[in-house]
Parts: sequence; C-alpha cells; structure tokens
Amino acid sequence: MDLDLLRSMLAVAEDGAITEAADRIGLSQPALSRRLQQLEEHFGTALFVRSRRGVELTEVGRLVQAEATILVSRFHGLEDRVRAHLNLDAGIVRIGGGATAVSFVLPDAIAAFQSSHPEIRFQLKEAGSREIALNVASGQLELGVVTLPVQSQDLTVEPLVTDRVVLVARRDHPLTHRRRITDLERDLGGQAYVGFEAGSAIRQIIDRALRNAGVEMNVVMELRSIPAILRMVATTGYLAFVSRASLSGQHDILEVPVSGLSIERELGIVSRTDVPLSSAADAFAALLRQTASAT
Repeated sequence: MDLDLLRSMLAVAEDGAITEAADRIGLSQPALSRRLQQLEEHFGTALFVRSRRGVELTEVGRLVQAEATILVSRFHGLEDRVRAHLNLDAGIVRIGGGATAVSFVLPDAIAAFQSSHPEIRFQLKEAGSREIALNVASGQLELGVVTLPVQSQDLTVEPLVTDRVVLVARRDHPLTHRRRITDLERDLGGQAYVGFEAGSAIRQIIDRALRNAGVEMNVVMELRSIPAILRMVATTGYLAFVSRASLSGQHDILEVPVSGLSIERELGIVSRTDVPLSSAADAFAALLRQTASAT
C-alpha cells in the first residue's frame, strides 16, 4: 500500500476537514479527496462520514487510523536508521582476516575509524585466508584481509600491503649472538620451531621458502595466533617465523637476520563482486587502502 494514502488519511483525521488538511500537506482539495477515495476503495468501506461540520472517522476509520499511525511511525523510524547508516552514524562492519591482519593490521585502523565514527560497530573474525575468503563469498562477512592470491570469480581482490616474514628467537638464544645466519641448512635445519597451523596460507609460504633454501623445519608446536606464537617463543626458547610487524614493542624476542632467505607475502582486501558494500564497510575499506599507501 502507498504510505502517502495513509499519511493523507491521518492528516484529514487530525484536522477534521479536507480543506485544512490539503493546505497543510501541500495538496489540492480534489487531489486529497481522490486519495481518500482510493483508500476507501482499497478497504471496501467508508473511512469517513462527511457533514457540514467537516469529516469524522467511522468505526473502521478509527481502526485504520490506529494501525496507520504505527505503520507511518515505523517507516519514519526506518528512514532515520537508513539515513544514519548512510551518514556513518550507525552500522556494522563485518570483517575477517588471518593472524597478522587481526593482530597487527586491523586494530590501529579500527581505532582510527571509530575515533571519527564512534557509533560504527565491528564484528571481527580470525581464521585462515581460505576460510575468510569463503565467508566473504557466502555473505557471512563483507570484507576480508587475506593472503594473496585468491582465486574466485565471486570476489573483488585488491592488493593492500606486503608483509615481510622473518626468523625470530628469544633474546638469549645462541643464534641471536650471530650477526647473520649464512649456512641455513646447518644453523636452521636442526632447530625446533613454533609454527603456524599446517595448511594455512602463511605456513605454506614459509615451508616453500625454506624447502627452496634446503631447510626442512622441525615444527614441534602449531598455533594460529601470532601473539601466542611469540609468547611460546619467549617461554620455550623455540624459533619461529612471523610477520616483522609483530615485533614492535617486543623486548624479549629479536629478529635473526638470515642471508639468502626472503619470505614475503601480499595481503589484500576481498569483497563480494555482485553485492555493494555497506556505507560503513566501504568507508573502512577506503581507510585501509589509505593507511597502506602511506606506509
């Protein structure tokens, strides 16, 4: 049903006269009378009785007035909510990413975004890149920050930032006293490592780079979270390969330079190709791109 018909009916019921109501809502008297007629034709009964004193609601008219007041009010409320979302005064950003993204890429960006748009809420999921990409493709998430490449015709993929993966050790580990590791097979091959979960995108990149360098990692423990990996390195003395960005603020863990070994991966933003982003998600994605380009 056309809400304008209900609004017109409510105006006449409030003023008790078609002429006054027509002037107030900016319609001609014949146009307003036609709207009332359409509404009565729709319900199949009279909603007003006309007299020399003006118009009065019938019993059915009072029923329609009560429900119409609720419907129009709810629609106005809906308009306000939509306007708030478009103006970034409300909304939810559903985003996911891997360990590096969730721990070291997204927190600062979310804090900066919410400082300007404090009413925007975030739903954040940490999982492997493959799972995050699938969640975005299925609509469970709007945005994902994942390891590239991602092969999917359902997703728009934008490169974001290059992540450098480095060898780390506890400060008292013998390797930290070396200026640089040059014999990878001898110095790294017999070590115990805390690794990312087998099958994860970053683990595959690390394993491939080490195999190409002639090193087979002895992974004695697998974890998903970078903070958990760093904590385990600090407590056990095992080695690990993690994002260089994760070392900011670390005092007990040092990067160990390794000659001839360069491990990098590209992180990118993925979103649905066939569904436009919400205003909040679109604005946050723009902030991520801006932040990445400035680094």
